[in-house]
Amino acid sequence: MLALEALGWALADDKRAERLLSLTGLTPDHLRNGLSDRGVQAAVLDFLANHEPDLVLAADALGTAPETLVAAARELNA
Repeated sequence: MLALEALGWALADDKRAERLLSLTGLTPDHLRNGLSDRGVQAAVLDFLANHEPDLVLAADALGTAPETLVAAARELNA
């Protein structure tokens, strides 16, 4: 659930959404069709984990700690 909330947060900003798609290689269709896919969810959380300013902003917006988002990314990548 956290990955989906993070995705919604990331997509709310056009520039961030474009960077997400560019850096992850995901497409809008892949996102829509892969919301339940662990790989897609991991890619979203990895995107945040690899850019500290977004990680901190996302964690704050989602009411969680940055470490929680990073741990969720690790779990999805395992």
